[in-house]
Amino acid sequence: MPLKEIQERVDSWIRQYKLGYFKPFESLARLTEEVGELAREINHLYGPKKKKSTEDVKELSDEIADVLFAITCLANSLNIDLDESFNKMMHKIENRDENRWEKK
Repeated sequence: MPLKEIQERVDSWIRQYKLGYFKPFESLARLTEEVGELAREINHLYGPKKKKSTEDVKELSDEIADVLFAITCLANSLNIDLDESFNKMMHKIENRDENRWEKK
């Protein structure tokens, strides 16, 4: 699914509610919270900190999707086209980092 479709789907869902999008700083706080949850799961799976027996098992893919939703909400609230921004960023790193690492 293209990022534009993701943005449109999120926007359709958000617009059905009177509250609408959170303010940018509130969206950033939400994004930070979701990234923290993702970091915690990665630490449990691949890092030294193991889950407590009382903690629920969470799917890493669900945590990544939560981050995607939060970043999409932030972008939408600021009228940022993620397809355009992503393509611009890829162009930058494809040129800047073309010979940065050893290729296969």
